[in-house]
Amino acid sequence: MLDATAETLDRTLLIVDDDKPFLQRLARAMEMRGFTVVTAETVADGLARVEGGAPAYAVVDMRLGDGNGLDVISALKRRRPEARGIILTGYGNIATAVNAVKMGAVDYLAKPADADDICAALNAQGDFKPQLPENPMSADRVRWEHIQRVYELCGRNVSETARRLSMHRRTLQRILAKRAPR
Repeated sequence: MLDATAETLDRTLLIVDDDKPFLQRLARAMEMRGFTVVTAETVADGLARVEGGAPAYAVVDMRLGDGNGLDVISALKRRRPEARGIILTGYGNIATAVNAVKMGAVDYLAKPADADDICAALNAQGDFKPQLPENPMSADRVRWEHIQRVYELCGRNVSETARRLSMHRRTLQRILAKRAPR
C-alpha cells in the first residue's frame, strides 16, 4: 500500500527536445502543474538521465539531432515499466504513432502541443480519449509546417528540399515566399 501511494506522489518528468526555447517553456509550464522537471536536448543526454534515475513521466520529441526519441522511451520502459511517456513530433503519421505505442509510449501528440494537452495525456487513465482541439491545424498548415521542417533539415537549400519533397523547385520557392496558412 505504501508503494502505491509513493508511486502516485512521484511527479518526476523528463522532457527531451532539441528546440531549446520550446523545451524551456514546456519545462516551466509543467513545473507550474506540479511536476519535478529534468530536461535533455539529445537522445544521449536523455538516455543518461533515464539511467541516472528513471522518472515517472517523460515527454520526448520523436526526431532529435542525434537519433530517435523512441530510444529514450524504450530505455525508460525497461528501467521503469510503469512510467508514462508520450512522443511529440512535427510529423504525424499512422506508422510512427503505432511504432511509438509499441515501444511503450502512452500517447503521440503532434506539435505544436500545449502544456494542458501534454498534462492531460500524461495523467490519462484507462480508455481516456483526448477531446478534439477547438481549432485544429488546417491541412494547408500541416503541409506548410512539413515543408518548413524539411527545408530547415536541408540547411535551407531550396534545390535539395525540392528534390526530397518530389516537387518542382519553382513551386517550392513560391510556397516558401508566402505566409504560413492558418
